[in-house]
Amino acid sequence: MVTLSRQVESWGTVILFEFSSQKVSEEKLIQAFIEAEQFIYHVDEVFSTYKEKSVISQLKREEIEIATCSSEVQEVWNLCQEVMELTGGAFNPWLKGFDPSGLVKGWAAQKCGQIFEKHGVENSLVNAAGDLALRGGLLKNDDVIPWEIGIRNPEIKNEIVESFKINTGAIATSGSYEKGAHIYDPFTNLIAIGARSATVIGPDAAIADALATALMVCGKDGVIWFNKPELKSYSVFVIDRNSDQSWSIKSSL
Repeated sequence: MVTLSRQVESWGTVILFEFSSQKVSEEKLIQAFIEAEQFIYHVDEVFSTYKEKSVISQLKREEIEIATCSSEVQEVWNLCQEVMELTGGAFNPWLKGFDPSGLVKGWAAQKCGQIFEKHGVENSLVNAAGDLALRGGLLKNDDVIPWEIGIRNPEIKNEIVESFKINTGAIATSGSYEKGAHIYDPFTNLIAIGARSATVIGPDAAIADALATALMVCGKDGVIWFNKPELKSYSVFVIDRNSDQSWSIKSSL
């Protein structure tokens, strides 16, 4: 059994990796991490909204069209359109030009998980600043147990208010944890006030990331989204904006 942990500084944050295997050698584990690390840097070059020459910056300035972009940029574009439709516009990356920041961290974490899987790594956790992609459970003392992910109180840093056990899947949390109030309501163009913290659990980290962003905008008004067939496999935990109360939705699958 080999277990490794690494971290990568990029996107203005730190991406955490924890991965292990009972079958793959340490050398191959390191090779898998190196590929994931290079992908993280690649995502920054392509999707950064701060780098003038990134593809996303060029799209925002309308210097290029989406049809001329790479398949991965088109994939993110299409995912953004899908979630915008599912949330009735509460998630809207086209508010001020195309800015997929509310989805791309989760998307990148999901892709990193696929890289580990491709290399035969059975157990992996990728934490991209609160957007997590998880595969295979936690390997501990030759046993596999679920990853236990704690949700912090957005007002009290060290207080865990809820936790979730996940073997394989994704969990994404939006709130004022790292960047303060940074999510805008596309309907008012003001700071989002629908929730203080929104967590979404489901099979896809990109979708979970975008849904958590949308719930920060709409709060309880977003409950109706999860009646749609496309979102039956997603669960939700939200802390209200103006009270200490929380509410949740459990997956119907």
